[in-house]
Amino acid sequence: MAARVLLVRHGQTAWSLSGQHTGRTDVPLLAEGREGAGRLGERLCRAPFDGLPDAEVRTSPLARARETCALAGFGDRATEWDALLEWDYGGYEGLTPAEIQRRAPGWLLWRDGAPGGEGPADVTARVDGVVAWARAAPRDVVLFAHGHVLRAVAARWLGLDLAFGARIRLDPASLSLLGWAYGEPALDTWNDTGHLR
Repeated sequence: MAARVLLVRHGQTAWSLSGQHTGRTDVPLLAEGREGAGRLGERLCRAPFDGLPDAEVRTSPLARARETCALAGFGDRATEWDALLEWDYGGYEGLTPAEIQRRAPGWLLWRDGAPGGEGPADVTARVDGVVAWARAAPRDVVLFAHGHVLRAVAARWLGLDLAFGARIRLDPASLSLLGWAYGEPALDTWNDTGHLR
């Protein structure tokens, strides 16, 4: 069983700054995002992480996650994994929540999914594979990915319905830790951005 599961959301992009839903569009990091990734890497080199020399590292294949991984110092030992791709927003790709609400009042991604993209059952099945793999890992795990998919991983790690992800924010270049308490899956740290200050 993995000792720690570290979740790293990619650094800031133009679309994450504007609030646009960024699923499969390969939007690059902004200068701010590259700087945040570097600061995160510096943090992970210090105690209590000490560079995570034995950790298993996986990254979404999208450039914003791969670049965050590389700038944090983990690119040379990371494996790309399609299971860490962001939620496929289909017809809502590139739209802000306000724009989507004008088209579909009351819409909620975590309940309704995306037309022409993924629904909650699709994402649940995908991230359940990530959770099963992470729980079986014999050492620390580091996952570089995206806001919605990492929130989904956290919900399923805790054994909760995917919709729990709607209640937990995740900022760019943030660090979160999943672990164990009394033998049960637990949330150790969430949305920590102390390294960005």
